[in-house]
Amino acid sequence: MINECKQCHRLQKENAELKQCVGHLEIENARLKKNSSNSSKPPSSDITKPPRTKSQRGRKKKRKIGGQPGHPKHVRKPFPPEEVDYYKEYHIDRCPVHGTVLDKSNTNERRTQQVSLPKKLYIVTEHRQIGKWCADCGCYHYSPTPYDIKKGGLFDAGMTAFVAYVKGSCHMSYSTIASYFKDIMGFEVSRGFLVNVINKVSASLDDPCNELLSRLPNEAVVNVDETGHKENGDKFWTWCFRTGLYAFFKIDESRGSQVLLDVLGSEFNGVLGCDYFSAYRKYMKVFNIVLQLCLAHLIRDVKFLITLSDKVTQNYGERVLECLRRLFRVIHRREEMKKENFQRALEYERDRLVSTAKRAPDRREAQNMAERFRKHGKAYFEFITTPGVEPTNNLAEQAIRFVVIDRKITQGTRGLSGRRWCERIWTVIATCSMQSKSVFDYLYCAVTSYFSGHPAPPLVFDSS
Repeated sequence: MINECKQCHRLQKENAELKQCVGHLEIENARLKKNSSNSSKPPSSDITKPPRTKSQRGRKKKRKIGGQPGHPKHVRKPFPPEEVDYYKEYHIDRCPVHGTVLDKSNTNERRTQQVSLPKKLYIVTEHRQIGKWCADCGCYHYSPTPYDIKKGGLFDAGMTAFVAYVKGSCHMSYSTIASYFKDIMGFEVSRGFLVNVINKVSASLDDPCNELLSRLPNEAVVNVDETGHKENGDKFWTWCFRTGLYAFFKIDESRGSQVLLDVLGSEFNGVLGCDYFSAYRKYMKVFNIVLQLCLAHLIRDVKFLITLSDKVTQNYGERVLECLRRLFRVIHRREEMKKENFQRALEYERDRLVSTAKRAPDRREAQNMAERFRKHGKAYFEFITTPGVEPTNNLAEQAIRFVVIDRKITQGTRGLSGRRWCERIWTVIATCSMQSKSVFDYLYCAVTSYFSGHPAPPLVFDSS
C-alpha cells in the first residue's frame, strides 16, 4: 500500500512537470508563429501564407481588372498651347461618303497630342579659354575657369541632379545608371565618375540636413522608428525622426538609446512617439522624457495573447482587445463629436482599458501585459491631453517604408560616404514628399548653389 502511494505521488509529480513543459512549448510555438498581424514584425517577414480554402475564395467576388462601374473616368489633361513645340495640320477636301466638295469656311478641329523622344537627349557646351601671348613672360595667359564650371566638371547642375534623382528616388545602382547613359543618352560614363557625382550632391545637402538636425530637439512632437541597414555584411540601423513638416534619417551602428541622446539631446521637452522598444523606455527613464507609445503595436501584442492555447490567457486578451476596439471607435468618431464630448469619451474608454488590463489572471504572458500597463500605462494616452500627438506611430513607419524598399534593391552601403549619402537623400525625399515639393527641383537648386559657392536652400521654410 505504501509503495502504491509513493508510485501514485511520483506519477502525479511527473504529470505536473509534463503539463508545465507542454505549457512552455505551446507558448514558444505561438511565438514562432508570430507575424505582422499579432506582433511588431514587418509584413515582409510573412514569407509564406496558407492557401485560402474554397469557402474563403467564394466569400468575395473577384473584380475585373481596370476601371470599375460607377467610378469616374480619369483622363489626362492635354498640354497647354505654350508647351506645344510643333503643330501639324491635316486637311480633307471631299466628303468620304458622298464625294462632294466640303465647305472651307465652316470648320472644326480634333486634336491629338503626341510626346516624342528627341534623338539626342543632351547638350554639350565647350568652354574655350583663349590664351594671349606675353612677350615679357614668354608664355600664354588664360582667363580663369568660371567657378561653377570648374566645380561641376563634365556634368552641369541639371545633369548632376538627374543622376542623384535616379540614384536616390528610383533606387538605381551605379551600373544601371551607367547602362542608361550608354543605351539611352548615347555616351559612356564610368561607375567611378558617377560615384564622384553623387559625392558632390551629398556635399550640397550637408547644410540643409544639419539644419534639420539642429531643429529636432526643439520640436513639440517627434515620431521615431528604426529598421535594419546592411553595410559589407555588418549590421547597422537606420533611424527615422519625423515631425509635422520634415523627416530626418540617421544610420548608426547602435540600436540603443545613445542614438536618441545624440540626436534629441538630454533636454528634449517634446513628446516622443514610438513603439515599446527598450531603447525608448530607457531614454524616457534616464532623462524623464514624455513618450506616446504606439497603440497599434499594443493591439498586435494583445492579439498574440489570443493565439496562445491557455483559455484563461485567451479570455484576458479578448477583454483587453475589446476595450481597445471601443477606444478606437471613439477616435474614429472625432469629427462627429463635440470637443468636450470627445474628450470625455476618450478618458472613459482609457480608464476602462487600464482597469481591465491590470486585472490579469495568474498567467505569465497576461501578467507581463498587466505589468506594462502598471509601469507605462500613462505613456499610451498622451494623445488625449496633448494636442498634435497621434495615438499610433504610423507617421514614422510610413516614412521608413521607402528605406526598406531601397535596402532590398540596393543591398545597403559600403562605407561612410555611402551612409551619409543615404541619410541625406532619404531626408530630402521624405521631406519634399511631406511638403508636396518636387525632389528633382530641390536637388537642382541645391546643386546649383553648391557649384556657385552659395548656401543651399533650406528644406523647410518657417511658416511665419
